[in-house]
Amino acid sequence: MPSINIRSLLLFSAVVRLLLILYGEWQDTHMEVRYTDVDYLVFSDAASLMASGKSPYKRTTYRYSPLIAFLLIPNSIIHHSSSSSWGKFIFSASDLLVGWFIHKILKLRGVPGTICTYSVVVWLFNPFTFTIGTRGNCEPIVCAMVLWIIICLMKGNLLQAAFWYGLVVHLRIYPIIYALPIILVLDPLHFRSHEKPALTEWSSCNGRSAQNLSSKKVTGAHRLWVALSSMFTVERLMFGLISGSVFFFCTGFFFYLYGWEFLNEALLYHLTRIDPRHNFSIYFYHIYLHYGHEFTVLEKLISFLPQFTVQLALVIRFAQDLPFCFFVQTVAFVAFNKVITAQYFVWFFCLLPLILPWSNMKLKWEALGRKLNILGR
Repeated sequence: MPSINIRSLLLFSAVVRLLLILYGEWQDTHMEVRYTDVDYLVFSDAASLMASGKSPYKRTTYRYSPLIAFLLIPNSIIHHSSSSSWGKFIFSASDLLVGWFIHKILKLRGVPGTICTYSVVVWLFNPFTFTIGTRGNCEPIVCAMVLWIIICLMKGNLLQAAFWYGLVVHLRIYPIIYALPIILVLDPLHFRSHEKPALTEWSSCNGRSAQNLSSKKVTGAHRLWVALSSMFTVERLMFGLISGSVFFFCTGFFFYLYGWEFLNEALLYHLTRIDPRHNFSIYFYHIYLHYGHEFTVLEKLISFLPQFTVQLALVIRFAQDLPFCFFVQTVAFVAFNKVITAQYFVWFFCLLPLILPWSNMKLKWEALGRKLNILGR
């Protein structure tokens, strides 16, 4: 079967998304049920407030970083409308960027071209994922940043990885769960700054891990010194310092501009959020039955205990295969979260194509191949 050019695939995907954005404008105008996500209207209203010099948090239910509203300021400047499609184009472009990054990561891991294409198709032509960006949801930006961090680490670009990690955690707090596996991967036997790590080491089946350091036959004070020196490496300290500085700089800057309102809405709110509607969480029914009851802060925070326990177990087991570790961490985080909405599934959908080449799932590759042949012609 002839291989499909990834650029042609991305171009066709871009056309599909453009048509969906145009269709969405028509549906919003002529039909009672809107195509545009309600969050997009929230983003646009917050951007309009920023454009007029006001706080985006004057818009009720805006609980994101001001950076999202800042990206959508042209909605107010160019079209003077909260239903402008500017942001949808940004989010859809990020959606396409995710597809390109998936292809890049798989090529770096030595996956054959045809399998790379199949895996990219799983993202680009997934009806769930391509409607997320075209309806005006910002999650594709976060997905693209997470994948770019993986690429930077695979290429040994520690400074870039640290910068983007600090920024993405500020943008959406959930990628904080990736901190521990990244730190474990920054092992002196596994990683060197500005050097591309051996691709075979990115498989959990390889057997070489950070724990090998502790297997050396050393005793007493020397063994303790080896353990400490291997833990606090230059790479780990640099990553923590840079990513932490970026996060605290962004957070501190917006705290200076918008005060406690920003801190409560963009960060602290998500720690204690309770949602009795459009929620797929395992805690939903309990929350629904007791919604009139005032939950204590302890009750709101205790649900993080199962998440923390599962996350720790997954990191210990799979940290040396970073893409797979990210995937299972994200699935577990979403599954045990107090609030689960449809957009949360995108967080691990963007990581799913990275593990498909090693999966035993019986996918209909032949039918997919025939469709790609038609597209290639």
